[in-house]
Amino acid sequence: MGSRLLPLVLATAALAAAAVGLGGLATWLVLLTVPAAAAAAFVTISDTLEGRPALLGAVTSAVALLLVVVASAARESAPRGAGASPLATWGLVLALLVYSVPLVAWVLEPMRVPRTTRRPQRRLRPAEVDELLSRAA
Repeated sequence: MGSRLLPLVLATAALAAAAVGLGGLATWLVLLTVPAAAAAAFVTISDTLEGRPALLGAVTSAVALLLVVVASAARESAPRGAGASPLATWGLVLALLVYSVPLVAWVLEPMRVPRTTRRPQRRLRPAEVDELLSRAA
């Protein structure tokens, strides 16, 4: 379960449920987002530790996990019947933004131009060096 898409979809659904007024559903969706975000963070961090180029994904997954946990705690500590805490809403919005950073970095990454391989130049023999120097003089 290393997909970064699952926590993204769950967080978006929680925001949509909160916007429509379904606070109970939003709370459950945020609670479901926490283990999905943790799994995505663990997978990307382990990929980085294995030497794969996933440092940006690991950092953004860890930060998004932190934001989702904060949003979940803020939503759970809000009084029943009251609207969602601004901290809960902003935590999910920021988590969604953090999840989109690798996509933006990928889109903005410059195209890589393939390098042309040059043949190694052969070394000149001392006689050839002397001949070239005598012609230059």
